[in-house]
Amino acid sequence: MKVTVSHKDGMKFEAKTANSSFIIDCPTISPLEYFLSGLISCSATDIVSLPKNQDKTVTNLVVSGDVVRNEDFPKKFNELYLEYSFESDADDMLASRWVMASLETYCSTINTIRDTTSISYSITHNGKLIRENEKMISGGGSTIDMGEIQSCPS
Repeated sequence: MKVTVSHKDGMKFEAKTANSSFIIDCPTISPLEYFLSGLISCSATDIVSLPKNQDKTVTNLVVSGDVVRNEDFPKKFNELYLEYSFESDADDMLASRWVMASLETYCSTINTIRDTTSISYSITHNGKLIRENEKMISGGGSTIDMGEIQSCPS
């Protein structure tokens, strides 16, 4: 994977990937906001894709993230809290497994930071809170196998 970023003017930059390009407009949206959006989008695509493998459907998906950063430079992520809310035609256990599979195995961006960032999450499924402030185990990933999925290229 290769991304090239070129300065345009002021604090605007163009990011080019193999498939597309987009403008990074600082400080309107900071690079860290793009980064956090990418982390969240990575997991969100899994939560839509994984159920398809099991002939299930997810609707009304909303994933939000909140980060605690160092106060001094480098202002890296110390803690990441993710909140998943969605509806599906699956039971709560399966819905929970989709989120865990994303966090522990499939989401490359979250797995890139998991050794240095404390990650916790909550899940609301079909209007019911089924997991609250669960902590993700750091390092190493897991062996959850939910099969081949189609998602955004990693």
